Amino acid sequence: MIKAVLFDLGGTLHTNDSPPGRDLWFAKRLIDRLADYGIRLETSPEELAARLPVNSEEYKHLSEQTMRELPSAEIWNDFFLKEYAIGRERLEPIAEELSFLYDYERPLVMRRPHLKETMVTLRGMGLRLGMISNIISRSVVQHFLEEYDIAQYMDCVITSAATGIRKPSPEIFRVAERQLGLLPEELAYVGDTISRDVRGTRNAGWHTMIRIHAPQTAHRDIGLENAGFEPDYRITDLAEIPAIIEKENNGL
Repeated sequence: MIKAVLFDLGGTLHTNDSPPGRDLWFAKRLIDRLADYGIRLETSPEELAARLPVNSEEYKHLSEQTMRELPSAEIWNDFFLKEYAIGRERLEPIAEELSFLYDYERPLVMRRPHLKETMVTLRGMGLRLGMISNIISRSVVQHFLEEYDIAQYMDCVITSAATGIRKPSPEIFRVAERQLGLLPEELAYVGDTISRDVRGTRNAGWHTMIRIHAPQTAHRDIGLENAGFEPDYRITDLAEIPAIIEKENNGL
């Protein structure tokens, strides 16, 4: 019987987009914020806007291989801003702020329809709720939960930034199990990617995997579409989840 439903964040509770000009706007924002701390990048916003996606993809590729999240100062010094030789020591005091800006301001984020209503319904069904998210900021998930007015419904919030573990490693799912005091067969997970969410749920042996449609993150799953990693359910709206849980728990 499912006793708790946990969620991914990006692509699941909200969608991420990068409209034309967004990368350049964020590069300017980052250069200005670093300058506030006395760190001046010898580059143009245009150059940084071109470098940052390449560098971030290099880090994401590494993290997907190792299933580990590095400390934020190391991410920014060794990957995101590696051409500028700033030094981990100088970046350490502001690395979390930079990571927050990267996860909160860099993409155009739009919350999913029926987000709070779904959480209220699931809680009313007696279910516990939580989150497992791959993210480099330690603080941005809680910020989003409060902004969406759903923080009060979360019984556990697990992030790769806090644990150093990334999906699809089953280890990060084990952290959630321990916090909730529940077994894999009592848990369901909702996410948008095959590479992280479907594989992670399967690796952890959880009861039910629900995949929500998210075209913006489809590039993460190139080559995995027919690799044998299938969700139990596919949905397009969060409001579909309560009926799925009711169906599973009633053995229908």
